[in-house]
Amino acid sequence: MEKDVILTSEGYEKLKQQIEDLETNKRREVADRIREAREFGDISENSEYDDAKNEQALLEHRIARLKEQLRSARVIDPKDVPKDVVSVGTKVRVKDVDHGDVDTYEIVGSAEADPANSRLSNESPVGRALLGHKKGETVEVAAPSGAIRLKIMDIKPS
Repeated sequence: MEKDVILTSEGYEKLKQQIEDLETNKRREVADRIREAREFGDISENSEYDDAKNEQALLEHRIARLKEQLRSARVIDPKDVPKDVVSVGTKVRVKDVDHGDVDTYEIVGSAEADPANSRLSNESPVGRALLGHKKGETVEVAAPSGAIRLKIMDIKPS
């Protein structure tokens, strides 16, 4: 049994667009490669044909996996996001108690995580540590370099 995929409404729409793009544009590109490879003649010894067929199989697997994510997705309704507690669908501003750095993170489901853009998964160490806490509280996150203490400065819906 696969776990629920938690998505924001924006993430849900992006996933739908990604599937549509793969089913239309990418499928057509792969089909064109297969057709071109067939034109090279004997397909029993045709590496281009084999590569294209492998790419097609991987593409179909990816489409099926993304559709399954979409089917099992639980979309977070912004109206249901608590405004005073860190949860999926909130932006949280935190201050590193020891170093003074201030960062803002958006807590999202793992399917939408993008740490480079400050979108942290609710399953990541920092995301998991912050969940359920309120403004003013300090949480401790285990890190390879030692514990990091983060004070929650502000919470608002994404």
